Amino acid sequence: MTEGHARGAGDGFDGAHRALRELVMAATVRIHGAGAGYAVDQPVTFLGSGFFIAPNWVLTCAHVPRTGVGGEVTVVHERGPGRGPRAVPGRVAAVLPEHATPDARGNWPAPDLALVQLREAVEHDCVYVSERPAAYYGEGKVLYAGWTVLDGRLQFLDGPLSVQGSLGGWTAGVQLRLGHNDLPRGVSGGPVIDPERGEVVGVLKSSADRGYGGTSTGVEQLRTLAVPRDAVRAEHDDLYQAVFHAHDRYHRDRQRHPDSVRPTWSDVQGQLGARPGRTLRPDERVQLLGRLAELPPPASTRRLLDILESLPDQQAPVPLPAPRGWRDGLGALYESTRGHGALELVLDYATEALFAGLPSATPGTRAAEQALWEWLRQTAERLGPAYRRRLGRRSVEWLRLRQSAGTPGSQVSAGTGGPSAAYRSSAAPGRTADAQAPGEHPAARSGGALRPCALLEVVPRGWEPDRCDWRISVTRPDGEVERLDEAERAPLDELPALLAAPLAEAFRRCDEPGRPAVLQVALPHPLLGLDVDAWRLGPGGVPVGSYRPVVVRCADRAELTGEEAFGLAGGDRAWAWGGAGQDAREQRWTWVHAHAPKAEVLDCDDGLRIPVPSVDGLRGLHPGAVPVLCRYGDQRFEDDTVALARIVHGGFGVALWRRWRGEYDTVCGEFHRRAGDTVAGAGGAEQLPELVRALREGVLEGRAETYWADGIALFYDDPQAPLPGTGDLLEAP
Repeated sequence: MTEGHARGAGDGFDGAHRALRELVMAATVRIHGAGAGYAVDQPVTFLGSGFFIAPNWVLTCAHVPRTGVGGEVTVVHERGPGRGPRAVPGRVAAVLPEHATPDARGNWPAPDLALVQLREAVEHDCVYVSERPAAYYGEGKVLYAGWTVLDGRLQFLDGPLSVQGSLGGWTAGVQLRLGHNDLPRGVSGGPVIDPERGEVVGVLKSSADRGYGGTSTGVEQLRTLAVPRDAVRAEHDDLYQAVFHAHDRYHRDRQRHPDSVRPTWSDVQGQLGARPGRTLRPDERVQLLGRLAELPPPASTRRLLDILESLPDQQAPVPLPAPRGWRDGLGALYESTRGHGALELVLDYATEALFAGLPSATPGTRAAEQALWEWLRQTAERLGPAYRRRLGRRSVEWLRLRQSAGTPGSQVSAGTGGPSAAYRSSAAPGRTADAQAPGEHPAARSGGALRPCALLEVVPRGWEPDRCDWRISVTRPDGEVERLDEAERAPLDELPALLAAPLAEAFRRCDEPGRPAVLQVALPHPLLGLDVDAWRLGPGGVPVGSYRPVVVRCADRAELTGEEAFGLAGGDRAWAWGGAGQDAREQRWTWVHAHAPKAEVLDCDDGLRIPVPSVDGLRGLHPGAVPVLCRYGDQRFEDDTVALARIVHGGFGVALWRRWRGEYDTVCGEFHRRAGDTVAGAGGAEQLPELVRALREGVLEGRAETYWADGIALFYDDPQAPLPGTGDLLEAP
């Protein structure tokens, strides 16, 4: 086991274990078919198990209710010894993967999770869910619980299981391999519990076809629930935040309850000797998480990662899936909490969360902020004077910003946070947001903003033209590249389905509220026409290029030196307007971003397909020219690969084309006019990624004025931001 979260103590383990079992039993439920009515004790309506994860929310496997979102079930929970069961109607609110359907055997793809919301408010117990990914739990023993049919009766079942490793990568949802016990039908959907720390780490997914054991899915896979595209900074806009804020507030309130005789999850964790992050007691943890759950959630995963990366001595790699809520960020710190700085790191994190919430919008939020400050102050009393003095200075700073946030004309805005480096605006005093500061990497610039972006690299496999290798990364404003996932020999026609999960993870790490990050797609010149912008990442999805900017880059520009091999006329002479090679490409790039560019339709003359000019001819075009191809796909005259190769080799970093779907005699004057207006009206090429995205959205929504842009693609290849290690790790055989 990793050392980031201290093991429990052995003394008194049996008594604590019995108390833990009672807590698990109280929160584990049976799931029956809709309208089970008075037949809730009959096995015929029984579907499987689940458990309360938050008030009125049940977590189970997607295959248990056997229905997608909107399906109806009956949730049966025990109200206590001798009090009998209670049946409550429920509705499937979310499933993972989204839009998935079972196969012929009734199995669902990983992560195979479902959230069920009760249709009636009832009193019940909830489990405590770990804030660390289950992938960090790699050895030892876990406990399980669930319901099954024994001797014709529905009965509660629990016991130990050994952890025998993991299955798959995060793209499929990390699953623990479990063994050394029988898992009968019905227990699927029940909780998997870490007995040393007293917290739920997973959901039972399946049993082995032969022999003992089965698999479980980590509860952290809920982080991959869809993020609302237009979400504002409020928890009710995001199902994940709503559920886990309710979870953390529940456990904080249970711990505070003055008239309860039953032990809480924190009480039991304390008896086990657990020390979250080797610094907090379990009761301190639930108090901190409960206070954080009363603040607005992080504006985005990207903002949360910025906070974590801004903390001193925070060196642990980002877990997968990436943190999404305040509790996830706290769990990520557990891998960095070493020595005397552990508590300081936790307090620094909570302080940054407090600054991120400015300006506070409601009296309730302001009261929650004050309560968190009081907790920070009291907890810091056990640290040295230097830290207490530093926290005092931050307190004064926070009070000043909080007061200015309520003053008319205040410049502090939501999402900008406070003085934290992670929340400062990219536009420093004395320069506009569009100006690039020294040392800032241009790869993340889109629409004048410095932002991370997602990068997909596709490499064809030599003699296997129908297959490719791929990798997905996140590129940071400073040029740093974070590799997320990669694979070999993937069928080209299956890429949208294969890349849905890793792309979703990359997007979460980059997106800001209302500002989806750019997807850069690096392709070799023969594949530049790949319609990535039209990919639908999952059943029922919309084209990815309609809701986020998608741009194409050339991954093998350096190989386009032998022009004759591509049918290219012209040599490597200097450009007519100055410079050659990389310098000339940078001059063109700078020009079209500093001035209003002009579209140049190269392959069509009043509806007649004509050849793209030679490389020498292209190099003679005005530096503000943006090549436009009207008939990409109409191959009567020459191959499309030749046309695009000439444009790339000609030194252009920005170009537009549309994938030709018409007949030979289709009138195309409207495309010429509108493409010219779009390029000129942008004022600068940095606006084109978002303008093209808006056009794709218009086509999807049926706005007739945008139909001319159906199939439009944007080549946007910054020569100042070379692709990371092109060809180093994914060279085709």
